[in-house]
Amino acid sequence: MTALPPGSVIGILGGGQLGRMLGSAAARLGFDIHVYAPDENPPAARIAAKHWQAAYEDKATLKAFAKACDAITYEFENIPVASVEYLIEQGAKVRPGAKSLEVSQDRLSEKRFLNSIGITTGHFEAIDSADDLAKALEALGGEGLLKTRRDGYDGKGQVRLKTGDDLAAAYAEIGHVPAILEALVPFEREISVVIARSANGKTTAFEPSMNDHAGGILRTSIAPCGLSDDVIAHARSLAETLAAETGHVGVMALELFVLEDGTLLANEVAPRVHNSGHWTPEACLTGQFEQHIRAVAGWPLGPVTRVFNAEMRNLLGKEALAPPETYSDDAVLTLYGKRDAKPGRKMGHVVWRTGKA
Repeated sequence: MTALPPGSVIGILGGGQLGRMLGSAAARLGFDIHVYAPDENPPAARIAAKHWQAAYEDKATLKAFAKACDAITYEFENIPVASVEYLIEQGAKVRPGAKSLEVSQDRLSEKRFLNSIGITTGHFEAIDSADDLAKALEALGGEGLLKTRRDGYDGKGQVRLKTGDDLAAAYAEIGHVPAILEALVPFEREISVVIARSANGKTTAFEPSMNDHAGGILRTSIAPCGLSDDVIAHARSLAETLAAETGHVGVMALELFVLEDGTLLANEVAPRVHNSGHWTPEACLTGQFEQHIRAVAGWPLGPVTRVFNAEMRNLLGKEALAPPETYSDDAVLTLYGKRDAKPGRKMGHVVWRTGKA
């Protein structure tokens, strides 16, 4: 693909905050943005040149969208794979494409794929009925985390279990849907590697961040992550393998558990820009949103040198309603333009530069 000139149209499937931040980065590079989302007036659409409001399965609108855009990407992993494949059939340049999207949509398939390319995960068992849970718990040592195979995020669609719990009730709680039971990993910390891959196969990986969760929701990401150079190099090599094996073009993230001895176990894959990379625009020469747009547009990837130490904190629900003057002078605030501050909903984030790298 020839590099897109400024003034070209980049389409984004999805209208949430990631699309909004991608759109802002694209506009800074001179691109026009079209957002395709079924919602009325979503955050990303309000900074776009055009909002295509239609269902993701609407082939007539998808066809017109493909014709209107010079390149197309997506901002979250629950876009139907069939819709992406249809856009490609219509001649659209869709980046990252369908494979990494398909891999990441099913937690069981994702873990099996990771293992197949040499990336180790914690132990897991497939769950197709409540009857499977007792045997699976025994196989995992009597404790585990039950998760729906599809959908579910930020702590939704999951239940922590141990032997003796009401397993039928737990399976009912997640909706009697296909699931996975994951072993509880005794990790020392969790990190994520946010990596970008260009169409010619070149990769650049940001320094991993150390992540802290509460209630299944990411609360803070800190860079540097405090690990040795050897562990960081290994983490980056795993992300490079993942990006290459999926043929991914753009930014993606690999979440990893770090054990006491430095062993790395993969947790989840995100085929897109990632919450744990929100500190990068303030701390690195190129941030994750610009990097993704560069890859989608066929531009050279930018340098990802970290020039500041940083801490990013998510703002949930009414936390985002705090008056601006309550933040310190060195805080960089990003709000997502969401209209309803529901409890636990990501409404924005704040980044502090905590010193020079």
